[in-house]
Formats: sequence, C-alpha cells, structure tokens
Amino acid sequence: MDFALSDEQRLLVDTVRSFVETEIYPHEAEIDRTGKVPPELGEEIKQKCIDLGFYAANMPAEVGGGGLDFLNFTLLERELGRGTMALTVFFGRPSAILMACEGDQRDRYLNPAVTGEKIDALAMTEPDAGSDLRGMKCMAKKDGLDWIISGTKHFISHADIADFVILFAATGEDDTPRGKKKRITCFLVDRGTPGFEIRPGYNSVSHRGYHNTILSFDECRIPQDQVLGAVDGGFELANEWLFATRLTVAAMAVGRARRAFELALPQAAERRQFGQPIGRFQGVAFKLADMITEIDAADWLTLAAAWRLDQGLPAEREIASAKLYATEMLARVTDEAIQVFGGMGLMDDLPLARFWRDARVERIWDGTSEIQRHIIGRELLRPLGA
Repeated sequence: MDFALSDEQRLLVDTVRSFVETEIYPHEAEIDRTGKVPPELGEEIKQKCIDLGFYAANMPAEVGGGGLDFLNFTLLERELGRGTMALTVFFGRPSAILMACEGDQRDRYLNPAVTGEKIDALAMTEPDAGSDLRGMKCMAKKDGLDWIISGTKHFISHADIADFVILFAATGEDDTPRGKKKRITCFLVDRGTPGFEIRPGYNSVSHRGYHNTILSFDECRIPQDQVLGAVDGGFELANEWLFATRLTVAAMAVGRARRAFELALPQAAERRQFGQPIGRFQGVAFKLADMITEIDAADWLTLAAAWRLDQGLPAEREIASAKLYATEMLARVTDEAIQVFGGMGLMDDLPLARFWRDARVERIWDGTSEIQRHIIGRELLRPLGA
C-alpha cells in the first residue's frame, strides 16, 4: 500500500474539500436552526455536482458513473464528512445495490439514479428489526404476477426527497436448527404507488435537516418486474452490495473529526489564560496530541480497509474495525474540541456543538458499535473453529 496520495488523488481531495467549503459551509447554521433544506438549494447543489463531474462517482464508468475505486471513493467521502449531511446527500451517491438491476430496471431506476434524474433511498430498518435484518415484519406476498406488500419501515434516511425506495421485505420463512429464519426479497417501489405512504419521522438531535422517515405499506401492489435480484435472495444481495457502506460512515467520521481539530488547534495557540496560550498547558497540549493521534489512526484504518477491497482481499473485519474506531473517535474528538473552547464551544457561533450532536448517531446506524465488535470477534474466532 502506497501511503502517499497521487496527483490525481490530491486533486480529488482538494476539489471536493473546496466544494464543501464553498457550497455547503455557508448554509449549515441556517439548516441546523430550521431543520429544513429549501428544495431549490438541494437542486442547486445537485446540479453543481453534476456540472463538476462528481455525481454518482461511486458507480461504475460503464453505466455513466465516475468509476472511482473504493480507496478513491473513501477519500471523497472523507471530505464530504466535513459538511452537513442535509446538503452532502445532494452530492449524489446512488446505492451500489442498483447495479443488480436488470433489463428494463436499468432504464427505470439505475440510469436515472446515475444521472441525477431520480434519487433512491434504502428501506431496511423497522421498529423491531434494526441490526436483526431477518427479524423484519414487513411482508410481501405473491398474488398472481404481482406482490402485495404490507408493513412499516422507520429511520429511513432521506426518503422524503427520494423518487423510489429500495425495499427489503420478508417473503417467507424456513425451519432451521436454530428456529425459523425469514427469507428476504428486495423490491423497487416508486413514490406515489397506491398503498405506499412516506411520513415524517422522528425529531433527531443528530444531522438536523437530514430527515429520517416512516414508510407505510398497506396492501401495496407492485409487479414482479420490480423485484431486484432473485426472489428470496435479498439477504445475499445486501451482503454483496451494502456491507461497504460502513466504510463510508468511517470516512465521514474522519473528515468531521479533522474539521473539529482544525478549529481547536488555532484556538489552543491563540486563546490566553494566566498570561500565556492555553496550548502551553499540559492539560490542553495532551488533548491535542491524543486527538490528532486518534484521527490519524482512524484515517489509516479506513483507508487500509478500502485498499483491501480494491485488492480483492477479505475486508469485513477491517471495515468493522474502521467503522467502530472512527465513530467512537469522533465522539471523543468533538467532545475534547469543545473543551478547548470552553463555554464558547457549546454556542451556536461555532459548529462544534452540532458536530457533537451529530456524532452520536454514527455509533448506531449502519451497524452499532456492538455489532461491529461482534463481527470482529467472529472473524477472529471463526478460523479457530470457535
């Protein structure tokens, strides 16, 4: 692994960071205050991203995407992590699971998602089925050539701006030695389909303006040609395409932590107490030392996991380690950055209180810290037969 960025990678990093600083930062405080993104602002950011040539950078070039490999896309996500998710969502990263589209599905869902004509949202989580995907109660039953879907999803990110959802629903169950195990199928469901309702979700302290929603399906009928992948193959589809999303969370945590550190460092050098900069006090200098060490460690864990994916090497443990460490690091770094500023760190004049609030959800979504530890332990013990 080459630890130096190439000229192309440096250009990628600089371009995305400049975009975030210019197009995202100026709007963050107002969005955090109101909890809303004006539709015209979201559309403007999306169009500027398209014009820049970065929309759908994660999708393969053969379908019109940017064709970035995992390492370069992780560098991109790291820079996007500096900005509020309420606006960076419009930067355009369609779900890679859409690569499973076949035939007419490519024209209806994949291609419009790549060009920015449509936005997708992933619908998996339920009140009683978060980490336990097979515990979902949202059901789809075959009815002739159609499927009838009934049930509820919640915590579905940005479905309020999505044109269609990628829905996972139970389509049967099997008896196993460990009890009944549900079969899962993936569906493509358009906004406005009769029986499908998108409702406002819960008020969250994290990522204001980036909304979670509740999806209700009441005898929602969709045709067979809107099944994504194989019937009863949803679990395998998720494992193939979605596990690397944890790497995105890790990368964005690193980017946000660096922004917090870049606020705290000059403050430690400029703020004076007892006749000298507070950075000269061991209690503050040691905080800075710990912060940058943890940020760098999380950064390299994340980039190393991305590199392994690009090399075709097993990376599930490495991705889990990156997600676990980076998100927990972010909580510590934002907390310490506030401490460097003292009371001002909690004021709306600075973004640190927002970073602090936003950091809390990172240890929950895309697999909790406990789930990541379970994955790491399982991967360590499995080769030993334990």
